[in-house]
Amino acid sequence: MSEQRIGPGKRVTLHFSVLLMDGSLVDSTKERAPATFSVGDGNLLPGFEQSIFGLKAGDKRSIVLDAENAFGPHNPENVQTMRRGLFQRDMNLEPGVVVSFADKSKAELPGVIQSVTDDQVIVDFNHPLAGKDLTFQVEIINVVDADSQAVTLQ
Repeated sequence: MSEQRIGPGKRVTLHFSVLLMDGSLVDSTKERAPATFSVGDGNLLPGFEQSIFGLKAGDKRSIVLDAENAFGPHNPENVQTMRRGLFQRDMNLEPGVVVSFADKSKAELPGVIQSVTDDQVIVDFNHPLAGKDLTFQVEIINVVDADSQAVTLQ
C-alpha cells in the first residue's frame, strides 16, 4: 500500500457514499467500481476534495459538509415560471420530473418541475442537493502521483 497522502498532483481512488442529514442515501460507489480522480480536475466538490487532503490508502472518514461547501445554497432566482404552451402537450409535467433544457450556449440544463397549472409550469434549476447539508463517507483505496502509470488497486 502506498503511503502517499492526498493533495495537489495526486490521483486518488476511493469508495464514497453521500447521505442526507437524516441518513438517507443519495449516492454510493459501494456496489460498483470505486471512483478515481486527479486532485483539482473538477470532478469532486472543492469542499469535499479539500476535506480529504492528507488522507492515505486505507483511511476511512465520515465528513459533514454544510450546504455552502457542498452544492451551495438554494437560490430562489433559479426557480422560473414558464408558460405551459412552451412545453409539448403530451409531455409528462408532474412535480419531481426532471426536464432537460438548452441554455444560450446549447449546453444541457436540467430543471425539476415544482408545479403545473393549465397555463404555467414552475421549474427549479437549482441542483437537487442545493441547500442541503451532506455527509460523505469515504474509504481511500489508493493514492499515487497524478502522472503515475501505476495500476489502481481495488
